[in-house]
Amino acid sequence: MSNTPSTINILISNDDGIFALGVRTLANTLVDAGFEVTVVCPDRERSAAGHGLTIHTPIRAQMVSSIFDPRVRAWSCSGTPADCVKFALSAVVSSRPDFVLAGINHGGNLGTDVLYSGTVSAAMEGLIDGIPSIALSLNSFNALNFQPAADCAVKLIEYLLQYPLGKSTLLNVNIPVAEVLKGFKITRQGLRRYIENFQERKDPRGKTYYWLAGEVVEEITQDFDELSGIDLPTDVEAIRENYVTITPLHYNLTDISITKELQGINSANF
Repeated sequence: MSNTPSTINILISNDDGIFALGVRTLANTLVDAGFEVTVVCPDRERSAAGHGLTIHTPIRAQMVSSIFDPRVRAWSCSGTPADCVKFALSAVVSSRPDFVLAGINHGGNLGTDVLYSGTVSAAMEGLIDGIPSIALSLNSFNALNFQPAADCAVKLIEYLLQYPLGKSTLLNVNIPVAEVLKGFKITRQGLRRYIENFQERKDPRGKTYYWLAGEVVEEITQDFDELSGIDLPTDVEAIRENYVTITPLHYNLTDISITKELQGINSANF
């Protein structure tokens, strides 16, 4: 392998903000492992921002210090997670990163969560630019020990350096909170639905406002992926068994399986 860890450049972003413990643990662990690390994160919490971009207001950014290991170059950005990666690739990094990482998110990004996740969207922005990308999420909103997840990130990067993928992809990685992790498991995207609940409340001036809350409803299907012909467990299913789930994702959302059924519309008269 021509590259050594000291020459591998990694760009990190997140959606929990520049002060989040998850991104600090990830960045410091990677720099300790010998990688060159640049961090560009939102200046505040931007969870569930999806792939939104800031186009009607200016983006402000500044370097930050004293948060990370001194070897880490870090910036805060007023934009969304996707903005952060775009800004970093265009205006911060001097050379193209070898990997774009997002996280470590406080809370899992399983199943259809990926459609709303700012963490996954930050990594997706790296993939759109042709850079191998990894979204990392700790499957708990209460746990504060991000070190096992950061250690998984190091192992995964070392594996990808030794066995590069044939094409750039996004690996959505979710790490369970468990005393013993059973290992990595390749999974497919499961289904995670929510029972939406908009709670009506009153502000101090008596005006009505609504707060989105809800309950997660997880559905696990046992049928295999018809497109690949491979029987893979879902991410929701595998993480329950204390596996670190790895789900390859792409920005192409075309539903190939239904295109044959739609062919008749090509000859429809309008």
